[in-house]
Amino acid sequence: MAVALKEGRQIRNAEAVAERPDGTRIPFIPYPTPLRDANGKITGAINMLVDISERRQAETQQQILLKELNHRVKNNMQTLQSLLHMATMQTQNAEARKVLSEATSRVTAMAAAQRVFYSTVNATEFEVDELVQSVCDAVRQTLPPRVKIACESDSGRLSNEDAMPLALILNELLTNAAKYGFNGRGEGTIRVSMKNGDGAFTLSVEDDGPGFDLQAIRAKSSGLRLIDGLARQLRGNFSVTRDAPTRCTLRFS
Repeated sequence: MAVALKEGRQIRNAEAVAERPDGTRIPFIPYPTPLRDANGKITGAINMLVDISERRQAETQQQILLKELNHRVKNNMQTLQSLLHMATMQTQNAEARKVLSEATSRVTAMAAAQRVFYSTVNATEFEVDELVQSVCDAVRQTLPPRVKIACESDSGRLSNEDAMPLALILNELLTNAAKYGFNGRGEGTIRVSMKNGDGAFTLSVEDDGPGFDLQAIRAKSSGLRLIDGLARQLRGNFSVTRDAPTRCTLRFS
């Protein structure tokens, strides 16, 4: 009310807390509005207080339910990872072992994305740099000690529906780089970069390998077909540069 009277303007989008004589508190939204006479001179002000206790309680309950849901999904992901790992260790078939190993890797990437959801207070968006770092950390734990990942990312926010496609694409690029990116040396550094600019995000994964012809092997590689499909979900374009260093790039908005 003091600001409305002093500055002659209505106050909106503010929240406050009223304390009753018994000590209980009520959150409310005030609507102070100055009153003027026929000449435009301020003669007073009127205020309306809207009790938002129920809304606050509903928001709090929603956050509790969301955290509980994320916690359960996280536990289910860990259980699925364990089951896939056990199946991989028990099978004697080389092809089955390869398929199970790839499935385990992809579930690990999804679990890394889920951890980002679990730590955020925003129910609809996630921080891009947190997701990129989380996936890099998860993949790093599965690689040989002499294969390093150097990860850097700009900040930015994306819709939660983009998290899983992005995590799975980054996982595929990292695991492929670890397998084929060091010319048989078995050691080296994979460089990951996520840039945010010009209205779009650009994910790049670089290695020291010989590169590959994207068009020639696209139909043969299940991993590349997966990346193509996920890139379409992100409304993005995927490309490969064969000049040293080999660079796989995903640009999306």
